[in-house]
Amino acid sequence: MKTFATLLAAALLLAAPSLRAQQKMSWDEAYRQADDRIARLSLDEKIRFMRGYSSFFFYGVPEKGIPYLYLSDATQGVHMRDNLPDPTMVRQLARSTAFPSPIMLAATFNPDLAYEYAQAVGEECRAGGIEVLLGPGLNIYRNAQCGRNFEYLGEDPHLASVLCAAYVRGMQSTGTAACLKHFLCNETEFYRRRSNSVVDERALHEIYLPPFRAGIEAGAAYVMTSYNRLNGEWTGQDHLTISGLLRGELGFRGCVMSDWSSVYDTEKVIKSGQNVEMPGRKEFFQEVRRLLREGRIAEADIDRMIRPNLATAIAFGFYDREKYRPELLERFPAHLETALQVAAEGTVLLRNNGLLPLAPDRKILLTGRFTEEIPRTGGCSSASAEVVGYDNVSLATALRAEFGQAAVRVVQRPTSEELAAADVVLVSTGTIDVESFERPFALPRAEEAFVRMAVETNPNTIVLVNSGSGIRMTGWNDRAAALLYGWYPGQNGFKALAGILSGRINPSGKLPATLEREFRDSPAHGTLPAGAELYHLSPRAYNERLISLYDIDYKESVLVGYRWYETKGIAPLYPFGFGLSYTSFELSKPRAAKVFPADKPLRVSVRLTNTGDRAGAEVVQLYVSQNNPTVLRPEKELKAFRKVTLEAGQAATVEFEIERNDLARWDDTAHCWQVDPDEYTLLLGTSSADIAATLPVRVE
Repeated sequence: MKTFATLLAAALLLAAPSLRAQQKMSWDEAYRQADDRIARLSLDEKIRFMRGYSSFFFYGVPEKGIPYLYLSDATQGVHMRDNLPDPTMVRQLARSTAFPSPIMLAATFNPDLAYEYAQAVGEECRAGGIEVLLGPGLNIYRNAQCGRNFEYLGEDPHLASVLCAAYVRGMQSTGTAACLKHFLCNETEFYRRRSNSVVDERALHEIYLPPFRAGIEAGAAYVMTSYNRLNGEWTGQDHLTISGLLRGELGFRGCVMSDWSSVYDTEKVIKSGQNVEMPGRKEFFQEVRRLLREGRIAEADIDRMIRPNLATAIAFGFYDREKYRPELLERFPAHLETALQVAAEGTVLLRNNGLLPLAPDRKILLTGRFTEEIPRTGGCSSASAEVVGYDNVSLATALRAEFGQAAVRVVQRPTSEELAAADVVLVSTGTIDVESFERPFALPRAEEAFVRMAVETNPNTIVLVNSGSGIRMTGWNDRAAALLYGWYPGQNGFKALAGILSGRINPSGKLPATLEREFRDSPAHGTLPAGAELYHLSPRAYNERLISLYDIDYKESVLVGYRWYETKGIAPLYPFGFGLSYTSFELSKPRAAKVFPADKPLRVSVRLTNTGDRAGAEVVQLYVSQNNPTVLRPEKELKAFRKVTLEAGQAATVEFEIERNDLARWDDTAHCWQVDPDEYTLLLGTSSADIAATLPVRVE
């Protein structure tokens, strides 16, 4: 189903076909030219196009006008890869900007900023000769322990869809191609090469497919399949997943690649609709030759497999352009400003008893995990998402620049007496989440005990959490004077955090994922162990214990995130879409027709007023609920949102349009979308739990 409910302010950005990813020609013409080039290739050359080359390249035959193409990770910046088998194949960048993690981008609820963020990453790719950026990551945040949630755009398919569309257009406006990943239902990192996601039709269509559909409709050039099995078969070699869902239902005409070392059956790979096995098994060439000899495949099958690879490169002009754009290196200062703005808008203030913003004369005792270390995505050089950045600004440095050298004292593991005597205590805590691992939900015992001691010892204790997803905060949340979620803020994001603490920046971030009280409250509970004795193990020891304790089938439903908590009546610690400001807002005068128009969108409006004493931004969120469903439906579903900045005392009318199809559910009996005639409720608020106004609407 097409995602129809979009912000009016972003309509032009998200709809203009002329911005379709700098595609130079129609798909039909690109495929015609690809056929001409394939006809000039030898059989050996064709087989080499079926797999990757030198780990992160698509194969090329330069003497026949087909250069090698370079692929690079990842969504939040250019990974400086130092492990290429042949490093002479590309002139690597000397440095790249470490942007805030995608989940922090999601916390901005700002599609314009997502476009700018992706455009900045894309410019660095062009400067470094990178044709394909392996992102954005579009898997749904379903399980707080997933070591890769930081790469994704949160738990809600509509939020992820809107931001994905903006990201793809921003990236591809630079001439760098985006690659949507990981298709499909790769919501866990635990033993991902063995896991089997068991997902019914309805959950696929309502939760897991929409972000990919949005990216494809925005013009994404590439899609990467995932490591997991989907309903029993590995996605990278599954005809139903690739040819049925991706190409048939979503209409994708670009190139499909496997995730690295994620497929196992060469014949299935060739016949599935897959186009490139990455990076390619050593035995691949010999296996293809054997299948040809045995008559199990024909040369025509090889031609069909590699056609989209060449056609996509032709469509986007990769074979006939300058590889490097060194003048874009001059854009690095602007990229730093973009990164800083994302951190400013993506930091979420969860709790504040009035201590923040800090008065200018306050003295800060800074302690904890990330006082000098930058909490980086990926956590190690081998992780695909790791971006080191340059001129990194530590938390201690940022605070001293904001408040003055004398105002900030760093003490590692202070005594209770030091904590009690401090004017203000700032405790830094969090996690380093890693690809290929699930991590414990709770902090290590010693760190948990230290945070608890700090908030209990000094009533002016601020806790800053830097993590890729949720952690257990139940033991100390209620005692903290203030609590901020800072995700992974990139190389200069702590500057934004310091500005928020001082009041120079008014926080406006909103949670893109529900933060639960205990892991047993999660929809993922039961597929992973929840015993307290496992929470405090190291990630590696934790995963080793998991292997021996649990099978690897994951059953996933339409009840993900706030849909789960509200339908099950479970109160989270902090709800989806929540985030505080230093000012206050009021919603009033909601308006909408009482009967859904038969032939046009429904217009919904509400008045937003800044009732506080300083400028700030609020995200108005529109949810929809069916009053009398005949099948299980979530209590409410996000259908539109808009971020609005207002001066103190200023008011504005916020307008949305939603289509009739935004009320649809997937009918897994008829195998199609269905809009039920019924009474519906429109809910306008500032989080999934903070609803200020409701409106009835009838669908006939």
